[in-house]
Amino acid sequence: MQQFPTILDLRKIARSQAKSARVGSGLTEGEVALATSREEKPFVFDSEVSPQAQTRRVADRIQAGDGGVLGSSSISQDPISNPESEPELPEITTSEREGWGGFFSIIAIFASAFLIALFFIMFVFQSYEVDGPSMETTLQNKDRLVVVKVARTWARLTGHSYIPNRGDIIIFIMRGLPELNSNKDRQLIKRVIGLPGDRVVVNNNKITVYNGSHPEGYNPDTNAPWNTGDINTSGNIDIVVPANQLFVCGDNRENSLDSRYFGTISANDVVGKLSLRILPINKAGTF
Repeated sequence: MQQFPTILDLRKIARSQAKSARVGSGLTEGEVALATSREEKPFVFDSEVSPQAQTRRVADRIQAGDGGVLGSSSISQDPISNPESEPELPEITTSEREGWGGFFSIIAIFASAFLIALFFIMFVFQSYEVDGPSMETTLQNKDRLVVVKVARTWARLTGHSYIPNRGDIIIFIMRGLPELNSNKDRQLIKRVIGLPGDRVVVNNNKITVYNGSHPEGYNPDTNAPWNTGDINTSGNIDIVVPANQLFVCGDNRENSLDSRYFGTISANDVVGKLSLRILPINKAGTF
């Protein structure tokens, strides 16, 4: 039969451990005995509990510090499980957040301004500077103009071609100029003379337009606001303007490269209509 330690044996073990602990601490043997007697607590024997259970109970009391020497020692905490010893993560302060927020706000403002300006330039209006004498005396070289694109934009949105009125000054894209040995696209400014369906005849230094309203023909330059004198239109042309096409000329007919040379232009190439001259100030006005 297995022998279990008695209560007396366990007390002797505890007293021996207490004595060795006190001696290691520099206490005398009498102080050790006194400390041991003070720390001991009586253990009540329970006859209804098995010896094995009583032995485990005493061992648990000794380990827990209840009446034993082990109760005087402290248990160190595991630094890994101790939340106070865990390294703190760096935090972004409120001022840093505000700094980054202000930076991104400035970027957003500039980006929004750029997109709005781009939208207006592409679809609403755009500023141009006259380069060349082809529209004199109506427009002079270096005049600053504002060209409105709203009508053209609306026509494209609705799936139609933008057909300006006769006499309007327009900006259009010229897809290459063989007369100048150039294959590059250029933006030109001219006046609309012939609309789709019109018959345009150039001879005897003048233009004659024939259409349903004027079957006998008429000269669009006669009594026109842009005619400040005799306009001599050189050339020898007789053409019917095709659908979705325009016949354009410069006001300075003797010094203008226009439909008399490169033919009619597509209405789809029209960029916009001249609406305002802003510079020079003394000539500012609408068209």
